[in-house]
Amino acid sequence: MIIQNTDFDVGKIAESGQCFRMMLNEHGSYDVIHKSRYLTIKPVSYDETTGFFSLELDCSLKEYEEIWKSYFDMETDYAKMASIADKEDIFLNEAVKYGKGIRILRQDPWEMLISFLISQRKSIPAIRTSVERLCRLCGDAIDTKYGVKYAFPDANAIAALSMEELAGCGLGYRAQYVSDAARRAACGEFDVYGMEALGDEELRSALMSLRGVGVKVANCVMLFGYGRLDSFPEDVWIKRAMESEYPNGFPYGKYEGYGGIMQQYIFFYIRNAK
Repeated sequence: MIIQNTDFDVGKIAESGQCFRMMLNEHGSYDVIHKSRYLTIKPVSYDETTGFFSLELDCSLKEYEEIWKSYFDMETDYAKMASIADKEDIFLNEAVKYGKGIRILRQDPWEMLISFLISQRKSIPAIRTSVERLCRLCGDAIDTKYGVKYAFPDANAIAALSMEELAGCGLGYRAQYVSDAARRAACGEFDVYGMEALGDEELRSALMSLRGVGVKVANCVMLFGYGRLDSFPEDVWIKRAMESEYPNGFPYGKYEGYGGIMQQYIFFYIRNAK
């Protein structure tokens, strides 16, 4: 099926630091794995006059409506969100223009928790490699037209791994964090899905009760796993932007409820254009 949207650049989304299992394949389309489902997205065209991206999704309308529409956050008007950028903030407007097409995916909170525990002090390619090794090691197999892919493993599967097996995924010191989180989740001590109803501060505190979860990782999980669009993760790239462009502090109050969207534009711009 073909979809059209003014804010859906799959290439930019794949490189925006929010997902590690959306990658360009040798066939010119993007692989997407969400829970036990596999999808390919092929960019078709971009109309500069209308601003519409056209993409071909290898799924039925029913599957799109039931799974992918929510996953791609298609109910949020990103053009409207982009328009609230302060016109006097030249840097932010440049970032918004450069990042046109980025959307914040509604990913699985468990996958985001483990992925961002792994992400600490790693480059995006290195994170992808470690996550993929973990999925191949203990994730369920998914048969696709391009061969076997692997779902992200649940807490029980990861908790059953030895430290040596986790280390073999390139986790380094993060292996202990991943193991602890998986064991707590597997025994029911930490209910990653039951926390959906918590307020932002309660959710952040609950996430930070886990070993290895600091403010930055917690905010990443909140933004990309729980859809808390006001979360504003600060990694080395964002801190660099804050120091150079906002020495007196970022005006979070102007973007209350949507700070995470602005964060994504800034991250993508400072990392790729600057």
